[in-house]
Amino acid sequence: MSNLTTLMHQIPPFIPAGAEAMTATVELPPGDPGTPPHRHSGPVFGYLLEGEMVFELEGEPERVIRAGEAFWEPGGDVVHYQAANNLADAWTRFVIVMLGVPGEPMLTLVDAEELRARSDRRAPRPGA
Repeated sequence: MSNLTTLMHQIPPFIPAGAEAMTATVELPPGDPGTPPHRHSGPVFGYLLEGEMVFELEGEPERVIRAGEAFWEPGGDVVHYQAANNLADAWTRFVIVMLGVPGEPMLTLVDAEELRARSDRRAPRPGA
């Protein structure tokens, strides 16, 4: 008998008209900081297969996501600060599904000037 287990139920704030979808795996070596601060043109949904990830979105405190947990981000004008491997001695692997605006990159890096201008939107961080 098959089994369906809901890992997360989320209604995104928007789905771009004519959205393109991309499913990918991301593999971070031990201690890897992940992609520098960036944004996505649409929402992103993910599932951590293995390891631990430090996850931080603009306006939210950083948190650790562990293997077997689902996560999401709204995309659009929200900066994704961190998706770093939280482990110094093991790989972290996850699957993501990104919904993006047709003809636009799924991921755009945010430059230092914009990060400074938006610094008031970043939640306080432990030890920072």
